[in-house]
Amino acid sequence: MVKSLERENIRKMRGLTFRCSASCCEDSQASMQQVHQCIERFHAPLAQAQALVTNELEKFQDRLARCTMHCNDKAKDSIDAGSKELQVKQQLDSCVTKCVDDHMHLIPTMTKKMKESLSSIGK
Repeated sequence: MVKSLERENIRKMRGLTFRCSASCCEDSQASMQQVHQCIERFHAPLAQAQALVTNELEKFQDRLARCTMHCNDKAKDSIDAGSKELQVKQQLDSCVTKCVDDHMHLIPTMTKKMKESLSSIGK
């Protein structure tokens, strides 16, 4: 998913950013500050796009981590209640597998949302 976003969206934006930034440097009449502002103006959409992807991935990872922490808490409670270690390990494995499966189903929607957001950046 990340490779697809990078290849189809971010990379195109990065190429446009560099080409436009290079054109800023071709204005021999512009001051150093004007060139810098021109470059920053073209870099802003790329930075916004990268921040969007980073933020969405962090939220996804946080949700998955919270789910697995819940599994760990349940396992600890079972151990404290006297359950056998093998049984608790199986419960933990099952719970973590369910977390991963549930979160895998979120990836297509998350990807679609990010692609829609990325396509609107810089327009």
